[in-house]
Parts: sequence; C-alpha cells; structure tokens
Amino acid sequence: MIFILLGPPGAGKGTYSSKLIDIYKIPQISTGDILRANVKEGTDLGRQAKDYMDKGLLVPDELIVALIEDRIQEKDCKPGFLLDGFPRTVEQADALEFIFKKNKLTLDKVVNIIVEKDVLFKRLIGRRMCKNCGGNYNVNTLPPKVEGKCDKCGGELYQRTDDQPATIENRLSVYDKQTSPLIAYYRKKNMLADIQASSGSIDDIVKNISEAVGKK
Repeated sequence: MIFILLGPPGAGKGTYSSKLIDIYKIPQISTGDILRANVKEGTDLGRQAKDYMDKGLLVPDELIVALIEDRIQEKDCKPGFLLDGFPRTVEQADALEFIFKKNKLTLDKVVNIIVEKDVLFKRLIGRRMCKNCGGNYNVNTLPPKVEGKCDKCGGELYQRTDDQPATIENRLSVYDKQTSPLIAYYRKKNMLADIQASSGSIDDIVKNISEAVGKK
C-alpha cells in the first residue's frame, strides 16, 4: 500500500500518519522530519534548508527529490509507505511519478485533508514539539499532562520558529499558491479522496481516511 496525505500546515497530517502506519504496518516518510533532522545535525542539506524553513517557504525540489528516492528504496518500504509532506508542488508530483515508474511502484491513493483556515491557524499557533524526542503536542487540542514537558520522555517542549504568527500566514499563503494545485492534479487522475477534518475526533478522521484508502 502506497498513499499520500495532502493538506495545509496544521491539517493534522503528522497526527493521522502516526495512527495510519500502525493500521497498514508501513513507514511514514515525512520530508519535514527528515529536513529538521538534517538541520539539527548541521548537515550541508540542513544548512541550505534552514533559511527556507524558518521563513515558511518550500525547500527547493533539488534538495529533497533525491532524498525521497533513496528513502523509498530502503528495506522497510517494501510493503509500502505513506508520504507526508511530499509532493508539495505539481513539479514534485511529476518527479515522484518518474521515480515510481523507474522503481516499478504504484501509487494507490491520494487523500486530501480539508480544514478551514481559522482552525488551521489556531492549531499551528498552539503546536509544541519536544526538544529531546520530537514528540508533538498542542496547547489547544492535545496538551501534555505536565505543562511544558513531554509525556514520553520528560523533555522540554518548544514552539517551532515556523509556527510563529507571521510565518504561519506565509506558510498558508505558500500552500494555497503552490501546493493546492496538486488537488486538481490528482483529481484529474481519479486518485483523490477528500476528507473533512475541521472537526471530529482523531480516531473518526483516521477511520475515514483508512476507508478511503481501502485495502490493507
């Protein structure tokens, strides 16, 4: 099973992905996680990407396409995988299609997570991440048991630079201009399933996604 989660920043892709990979027993491939790891480690890719990420801009295609191709060829991806955060542009989608053809892979479904803008803003401004293990929380919707501390490891929680108000506005604008055309791209290919996620429990939304994706 190979599928993609589309949706703007704050749509909940990471939260839903963490549950979906348990259902389908496949890895989640998130370019955001990979890029942040490179930034933390101070790699050449991380240094190049940091300026873009801090401003809420998309990292140039050439910095991530090769990374994706290498990742999907790893052993744990043989049963399939879930792409979260890639592709983000039609150009990246074209590159992904080329990679799939070259590696004889088939994309099963593309899920478009729909959330209203005011809900997105509230979620993003409340988001917190653990400095130690990378765990995700939200002071509005998914708070930790102890304020400022990770439930899993006790690490300090912090607000990412790209979750500041001005950057959030820019990220949502960038999504509308560059990423939303993917909806039309995949709808034309009859591969798109729309999932409303402005309200409702996480488990209900995950159930709706898994029903749209289909077979395990």
